[in-house]
Amino acid sequence: MEFRYEAERIYLTDDHGRMAAEITFHQRSDRTMSIDHTYVSPELQGRGVAADLVKAAADRFRARGLKAVPVCSYAVKWFAQHPEEQDLLKNPSV
Repeated sequence: MEFRYEAERIYLTDDHGRMAAEITFHQRSDRTMSIDHTYVSPELQGRGVAADLVKAAADRFRARGLKAVPVCSYAVKWFAQHPEEQDLLKNPSV
């Protein structure tokens, strides 16, 4: 499974070129990105793909010195379950 990276999304396509998984994010301010959507096709659900997408986005933000504001429910849950990533949040809960 190899993710593809674009300016405001990370995604995965299936063997037929159809969207299989995606996370989207948008710039809120100069150094802050809003994670607003996570999608995983029914065929890939339950395999940890959504978690891998959020982790890939988090790694990308960290490498670029950006902060994250999770908006989509899955990203909110993921950050709550990963306290080691709280420093990446614009408004950490810890």
